[in-house]
Amino acid sequence: MSFRTGFIAIVGRPNVGKSTLLNRLIGQKISIVSRKAQTTRHRITGIRTDEAAQYIFVDTPGFQTKFRSALNEAMNRGVTTTLADIDVVLFVIEAGKFDSRDAAVLKLLPRNQPVILVINKADLVKDKAQLLPFMERMSKEFNFHAIVPISAQKVMKVEVLLDAIEPLLPEGEPMYEEDQVTDRSERFLAAELIREKIFRLVGDELPYSTAVEIEKYEEEGNLRRIYAAILVDRDAQKAIIIGKDGERLKEISTQARTDMEKMFDGKVFLEVWVKVKSGWADDTRMLRQFGYE
Repeated sequence: MSFRTGFIAIVGRPNVGKSTLLNRLIGQKISIVSRKAQTTRHRITGIRTDEAAQYIFVDTPGFQTKFRSALNEAMNRGVTTTLADIDVVLFVIEAGKFDSRDAAVLKLLPRNQPVILVINKADLVKDKAQLLPFMERMSKEFNFHAIVPISAQKVMKVEVLLDAIEPLLPEGEPMYEEDQVTDRSERFLAAELIREKIFRLVGDELPYSTAVEIEKYEEEGNLRRIYAAILVDRDAQKAIIIGKDGERLKEISTQARTDMEKMFDGKVFLEVWVKVKSGWADDTRMLRQFGYE
């Protein structure tokens, strides 16, 4: 049998489960997740290799239509740039839901590449008979190569999705080692894990005003020493991140360190502090420094 290798973009509006889906497809956590939109800000590459194919998934930020800032514009560019050079697109929506935000992403989908509609959270639909008319409705919105209802959270039908993708990939040798699951550095992944804890442990609005910068990353045998700064817009936000007697910052650091040790398979010394950098989300120079194109 010929081997297949190709790039698969995962796109959709914010908070439809794209990062959870990537983690399920890869078989381990490489993309951070929370229930809040804008958790994913960068393109994350996840690699899955089996006997027949190497799937190179690219998880993109949720396409932003509500808020305008240099950060959101950079994230939207990440989506459109990814779609320009891939082999297959997975367009992710929620079961039974299709609104103007989904329609905005639909307009970006390429006409010259196969697009698979992934209807996520299918397990939450109480009356499964409702799925069929919804799938029929969606088939009229775009010429999808396939429509696959799944549950990324409960790993339902994920193998069916892989079976639909494989024949669409071009024949070719693998681009990455068999055991490699991402092309992102540990430094990048460490910053993402800290940012995930901020999204999970702080109120609804504040996480969108924060960023994480790894100021020093050192390896001593199996020990990693990581020094990170959480950036906020205002002094009042700094106080919220730190929390009473420093308890919230301590919890953010402890949870992030625990996840880092699992991900990196080694001991981690993590030191985290908070700095005020007003207007960072609209500062194009700083955004480039954080890896936004």
